[in-house]
Amino acid sequence: MLEYRVTARRIDSHGSEAEAKAARLVLDTGMAGRDDAFNPAEMLLASLAACLLKGAERVTPMLKFDLRGIEVSLHGVRQDSPPKMVRIAYEIVVDTDENDQRLDLLHRNLRKHGTISNTPAEAAELVGAIRRQD
Repeated sequence: MLEYRVTARRIDSHGSEAEAKAARLVLDTGMAGRDDAFNPAEMLLASLAACLLKGAERVTPMLKFDLRGIEVSLHGVRQDSPPKMVRIAYEIVVDTDENDQRLDLLHRNLRKHGTISNTPAEAAELVGAIRRQD
């Protein structure tokens, strides 16, 4: 089993800071919100995006998939009562000359082997698509 550690602390009424390894991240934890930090919902979406991107780095060599670039866009829908994410939609745009079947193979592998993508998929509707860059 792998284990992960993050420490977070309140800086003031407008924000907090999280640390993992040698990295620091400013968090939007104030009631007024702030534009220079991710709020908790955005952090969840960013974690999912990072999972898909890291998964691509892991599986493309195994699949011998020609990947020049990849971008992930996400949209989360939160209900108010009880507060929770009910739907997360994503689009993966890949810069590649691979055919549609290979693109689908990449998508299946990203969904199947993603630690973070598998977690919210158990709690919310997780839908997504993959397409070739125009």
